[in-house]
Amino acid sequence: MIDNPRLDLLLARSGRSIVIVLAVVGVLAIGASGWAVANPVTTTEPQFGEERVTTGVGTSAVVTENGTLWNEGERLTDSSVYVLNASPELTVTPKTRLRESGGSLEDANVTHELVLRFEATRDGSTFWNETHEVLRESPTIEDGVATSEATIDIEDYQQRQQQLQREVSGIGSVSLTMELRVTYDTGRQSGTLTSTAPLQITGNAYWVGGSLSDSATHSYQRGVERTTESRGTALIGGLSVLGTLSLVSAAVVARRSPTDIDAARRAVHEQRYAEWISRGSIPMWIGDYHVSLDTLEDVVDVAIDTNERVVHDQQRGLFAVVNDGVVYYYSDRGLWEETAWPEMDLEEQPPVVDADGDLSAEDLSELEGGDAFTSSDEPDFDDDEQVWEQL
Repeated sequence: MIDNPRLDLLLARSGRSIVIVLAVVGVLAIGASGWAVANPVTTTEPQFGEERVTTGVGTSAVVTENGTLWNEGERLTDSSVYVLNASPELTVTPKTRLRESGGSLEDANVTHELVLRFEATRDGSTFWNETHEVLRESPTIEDGVATSEATIDIEDYQQRQQQLQREVSGIGSVSLTMELRVTYDTGRQSGTLTSTAPLQITGNAYWVGGSLSDSATHSYQRGVERTTESRGTALIGGLSVLGTLSLVSAAVVARRSPTDIDAARRAVHEQRYAEWISRGSIPMWIGDYHVSLDTLEDVVDVAIDTNERVVHDQQRGLFAVVNDGVVYYYSDRGLWEETAWPEMDLEEQPPVVDADGDLSAEDLSELEGGDAFTSSDEPDFDDDEQVWEQL
């Protein structure tokens, strides 16, 4: 056990409070460790799915007469150019695919709209347009794919374009554009896909000058994944150790705490002023005058001022400085006489007989019957040490 007077004083002053705090901390720490074991950590992480909608347009044309390049009835698919005389009708096939995480979407609605638009422009600005709806259909979705089909008579649009070109001759130019508009609703998400491409028609051929395709991706929360993990062993072990140490410390402090605050304070002072204090024995009859001081610090101050040492008589519980026949002392037992005779009650001593007064008959009989002054066995005390041994 550490012998520290300052610690003893602290425990004497606040030992009860320290014990209570340590006990509370110990109980809470052990309770917290038990709670940590009984309540593992549960984390939730949202799970996201993805919906993807893609659309595109396929083209094809059937050869209507035999020729050098193709035979009648042959179908040309997604060709970069079609010969007008061999295949005057263009078949356009919009396809929209709907996918989600894990498979295709079946429960959805899709609408295909295909239009051909004539535009008259001058210096890059449109000043006239004409729209022809080729297709408007909501097809059935099979295996996540919605497919529509429309046939365009290219010769009709060639003639209309030539007519319009004559009307704006010298003013501007006329162009023909194919536009696909797809609207969809998956139940979670909805939107519109739009794509355009020029339809080029010359005197003997035609082609689609670009790709009519577009796509969109949507994310959605499809659920929550819960993960349960035990709390860290370091946390649980730390709380357990803290609780145990706190309870053990509370028990040690409760046993160590002094009950006498004054004694603990005096021990601190003794340690602080140890260089001015010597241990020894102080005779009872020393000094002509005895001055009682309130604290040990006062005695040390006198020793410093007079360049003397403080003598600590442990037997009498007395701290004293002797200077020029004056004894400056401090004792928690009381006055000088009380430190000399700690077990004697001076107030209960028999009265002293006045030698000059008259003695009564009763007093004389007590003196004659007593042997306090006649016994030859009375011990002879030479100093205080013999007195203490007799006591």
